[in-house]
Amino acid sequence: MSCSHIDTISTLPPPRLSQAVHREECTQCFDNQDLPAGIDVCLVCFNGGCLDNERRHAQNHVQKSGHKFTLNIKRKVKPSAQRAESEEPPAKMTKLAIVEEREEDKYDQFTVVKCWLCDREKGLEVPEASSNPGVKSLVDGVLQSLSSARQSEVKAWEEEIVPCEHTLTLEQLQTGPIPQSGLAHCNACDLKENLWLCLTCGSLGCGRQQYGGLGGNGHGLAHFESTGHAVSVKLGTITAEGEADIYCYVCNDAKQDPELARHLSTFGINVQTLTKTEKSMTELQIEHNLKYDFSLVGEDGQALEPVFGPGLTGLANLGNSCYMASVLQTIFSLPAFQKRYNDLAVNHARACTVSLPADCVECQMHKVADGLLSGRYSHPANYAASPHQTPTVSSSDPLQHASPTPVFQTGIRPAGFKTLIGKGHEEFSTMKQQDSEEFFTHLLTVLRRDMHKFKDRSEQDATTIFSYALEQRLQCNDCKKVRYRNDTMDSVSVAVPAKEKSKDAEGKIEYEDVLLTSCLDALLSPEALEYSCPSCQKNVHALKQTKFASFPETLVVHAKKFQLVNWVPTKLGEEEFPAEAAEAAPGLPEFNAAAMAQLEGMGFPTVRCQKALLATGNSDPEAAMEWLFAHMEDPDIDDPIPIPGPGGSSAGPEPSPEQVAMLADMGFTPAQAKKALRETSGNAERAVEWLFNHPDDTGEEAAPAPSTSSAPPTLPGSTAVPARYKLKAFISHKGPSVHSGHYVAHIRVSDDQWVLFNDEKVVKADAESVRDLKRLAYLYVFEKI
Repeated sequence: MSCSHIDTISTLPPPRLSQAVHREECTQCFDNQDLPAGIDVCLVCFNGGCLDNERRHAQNHVQKSGHKFTLNIKRKVKPSAQRAESEEPPAKMTKLAIVEEREEDKYDQFTVVKCWLCDREKGLEVPEASSNPGVKSLVDGVLQSLSSARQSEVKAWEEEIVPCEHTLTLEQLQTGPIPQSGLAHCNACDLKENLWLCLTCGSLGCGRQQYGGLGGNGHGLAHFESTGHAVSVKLGTITAEGEADIYCYVCNDAKQDPELARHLSTFGINVQTLTKTEKSMTELQIEHNLKYDFSLVGEDGQALEPVFGPGLTGLANLGNSCYMASVLQTIFSLPAFQKRYNDLAVNHARACTVSLPADCVECQMHKVADGLLSGRYSHPANYAASPHQTPTVSSSDPLQHASPTPVFQTGIRPAGFKTLIGKGHEEFSTMKQQDSEEFFTHLLTVLRRDMHKFKDRSEQDATTIFSYALEQRLQCNDCKKVRYRNDTMDSVSVAVPAKEKSKDAEGKIEYEDVLLTSCLDALLSPEALEYSCPSCQKNVHALKQTKFASFPETLVVHAKKFQLVNWVPTKLGEEEFPAEAAEAAPGLPEFNAAAMAQLEGMGFPTVRCQKALLATGNSDPEAAMEWLFAHMEDPDIDDPIPIPGPGGSSAGPEPSPEQVAMLADMGFTPAQAKKALRETSGNAERAVEWLFNHPDDTGEEAAPAPSTSSAPPTLPGSTAVPARYKLKAFISHKGPSVHSGHYVAHIRVSDDQWVLFNDEKVVKADAESVRDLKRLAYLYVFEKI
């Protein structure tokens, strides 16, 4: 049967340079072009769909979109193809970049155009279309385009390194050539690598300990702290072209020095004679986070046993993505997320109103849930069975292993999910390592915003399992009056005091173990702080105490590794502050007193502290502090906060229709959108946060409430006591900071068995490693029993 629509196909335009082409895998599951059926790419919108007989994502897209022509793409590795991995990364980069590999060098690719007008069930293959010049140009455009995964990867890796005022205005002290012996090791220790040359005075100091275990005692930083000389260059990274690792300690970031060759010549160093001998900081970070491993060897010295099956699927490291992988593995081990995004979302694709599944949070959450929980993609890397055959799992043992010789998974690649969830976020849109706790919080925010679109449906909001209320009690030490407030939380952050135990021969500090329960006790103990008492009308000392007003179904504990101070005994006796004294200022909301005291104690001006609390929910000083650091350069940061007018509306300008429409698209009413924008001085980002912190505010002007008492607000979680919990999972971290190093997740799959999820490697966790890493965990996840 021949197709009569070739002329129509030939008129379709090829993808634009900026257009995402989903030709590697289906946008709704992890079936890809390497499977026998391949992937069907829509020749109109370039969505990728699988041809699985049950899911039929390609056919569903054709039916929903009305786009009737696709390109089937299959790929096979050439027998002679070898993936060469150079030991030495490329020369110094001022911009991280990923270049599309030439697929024709490594793969045999098979394509055929299909017409779904001629065959509405499977699409009619039209091999003769390849001889049509217009169709051939279209197909070549699809194959030569940067795939969607690679396109987002390239964009996320881009990191411009530019000069700063300190490199551009660098003043050098008069000095002569540095003898070769003076460049042999650090001035303050015997380290001979990771050496940084001060471009002001020529002092040579070792750097801080770097990725991959490269040693450093921080003597370069100590030199800056004692002299104020800000700019240093890393020896060993200098090239004959005058490029090198430049670091500015004032900016605390990598920078460029356009005059590096001249500055080095001051010390008798001729860059044209130099050869790069060390990896740059960028190269070390990329290499380190792609290869960093937690130990996969048990206490008996034997390799840990790989496991396979439903719920035991690895996530391939996309480059610094382990923070995301550990969080995804953890939340999808919880029944609420399994039910919400796997069971209930299975039919979402047919009813989805978003034109491209890659742009739909619900579609991408279901894709990840299906990928992790189905078991279809959980098999050894050399698995030779049918790609759609699920490995059998014994009913007596929830863990299935392949053979005595460890063969790990390749893991599914959640590139589309990462792109969508990180879209528009200054940190999570990059390929840099991030904080897993911050990502957990960000993910919940994204899911709740998306769920707002489905408020007319009955789907359960899975994120509510983490929600509970903390009661904050504040008592003035002078008048003894008190104030209460309840703050809704999703995790409890506890400080871990650093109690020095001893030092080893190299001076490395060992710390005492701290019980998690003692950290919780410290959180719930009274804290002394300075406070501007509205009743006393003066600055006083006050006691703040926190306790659980309700308990979540799933308790997430975030262990903050820093010293706690100022814990003091509790005092009894209370009288509430008068309501009329609670106003922070005429027309302004009441600001969280404890948070204000903490922020102002750090030196931030009052108006900045107030704006930060308004933007972040008026409860969490850490979130407010992060907001402050992110908005330090805002031109209006020190402007007075607009005073709300009658009825609660701000005296600021009326929000623009575009801003109102943007918020309305997220499911809010125009009245809610307008009020949120007025309350946040027209800042759309803060308006969204305001809306989610005021879910019951309709935005309509309301008559004053009667003075009669009303029922207390419903608290999230449960107030039933006692509340008992059992550890379900924990996320551990290795590295010098939460923004570097490596994250893994341990998850309990049965009463006595744990599994270690280390990116794509999924193994049985031996009891010894669980005990050790449980002590070092960064996030603990407890299920209520």
